[in-house]
Amino acid sequence: MSKRPVDQAPAPPKLLILAIQHLLAMYAGAVTVPLVLASALHLGPDDTAYLVSSDLVACGLVTLLQCLGIGPVGVRLPVMMGVTFVSVGPSIAIASNPALGLPGIFGATIVSGVLGVFIAPLFSRLSSLFAPVVTGTAMLLIGISLMGVAVNWISGAPGTAGGEPWGLALAAGVVATILLVIRFGRGFVANTAILIGIVCGFALAGAGGRVDLAHVATADWFSLVSPLHFGPPRFDAAAAFSMTIVMLITMVESSGMLFALGRIVDRPLTSTDLARGLRADALGALIGGLFNSLPYTSYSQNVAIVSMTGVRSRFVCATAGALLLLLGTMPKLSYLVTAIPPPVLGGAALVMFGMVAANGVLALGQIDFVTHRKRLYVVAVGLGVGLIPNINPHFFDRLPPEVASYLHNGVMLGILATIALNLVLDASGAVPRPAPDAVSEPAG
Repeated sequence: MSKRPVDQAPAPPKLLILAIQHLLAMYAGAVTVPLVLASALHLGPDDTAYLVSSDLVACGLVTLLQCLGIGPVGVRLPVMMGVTFVSVGPSIAIASNPALGLPGIFGATIVSGVLGVFIAPLFSRLSSLFAPVVTGTAMLLIGISLMGVAVNWISGAPGTAGGEPWGLALAAGVVATILLVIRFGRGFVANTAILIGIVCGFALAGAGGRVDLAHVATADWFSLVSPLHFGPPRFDAAAAFSMTIVMLITMVESSGMLFALGRIVDRPLTSTDLARGLRADALGALIGGLFNSLPYTSYSQNVAIVSMTGVRSRFVCATAGALLLLLGTMPKLSYLVTAIPPPVLGGAALVMFGMVAANGVLALGQIDFVTHRKRLYVVAVGLGVGLIPNINPHFFDRLPPEVASYLHNGVMLGILATIALNLVLDASGAVPRPAPDAVSEPAG
């Protein structure tokens, strides 16, 4: 009986290299949230470093859970899990309350995870709402929305006058390297184009004196992360409610992402698969709260790598999860990855995030819009609504803060808008036409 590509593992050397590529692609996003949280709460260097290490350990655990699965938990697809950016605003608001602090965040996260376990099977029954016109629009919107992240990595920060010439040159060099590898590389070499681009960019930055290894030299080689390091969790009804809303938003976003990934790896999701994936998200929040972190979700930049390389094995991402666990317990290695200059990551991200958007275009291109013109309006309005926070981040600022803080996620807004329009305009039932060169997988 032949296995699907998603269930096949490459040879160990290739497996490790492909896993490192996935890790480097998501690392910056994974550590950004704890760094932003620590900065907003004015935490010291030691507490900040501990939050980062805790986040990496939880990332690794949840990624292994999602990729390998345990019983009714885990979607068993090539998914990299990372802390969700949606949780930043509510977390800062919770911790700003002197009576709650960091333990208040972790208590609210634990409650949201427990509730999420019960919500997941109910939420999965809504899988019929994620028609191809919805998931295709979601993929396109995710790619476009993430472009801002790549551009900010290249330029340095949002709102700056422009990127430094050396940063622009580095990013351009990384993009050129990736494209050259894709053009002239073959097989495994072509599959590691992103990793080769990042390594070459890091080497060029080091040669130009743009890499700071001071923290690497002084960091410890080994340090264990302990659960509830900042004290017992504190439970508050309002805080738990706000973090449960984050969990629901994450489930909407994860559903669109997982359906899209299922199409990319030729293993379309059933409602049972979705329930397993959403349970892993919920348990991820529970694990995050226990390990001094936040709720988790699938990272779209790694979906782009799966699409670019064609390597669909879930064991690659599982190995990357194991590497995250290693990084979380070895600060010296963690700081080495942190030393990669943002323009290098930005150059690689520009290609990856563009691939996410391109896959959205490909998915939409397989839908019949000629005889079902209403679907055009679903895509048009869904994209328009979803891009509002990207075009004007302050668009919702005059709404009550309790509402506005949840409207800055353009992907979530776009998915909800396309689902609603698909129902209201009665545009459902869009079945993708098979591509001309599609080859059906033999039954196994």
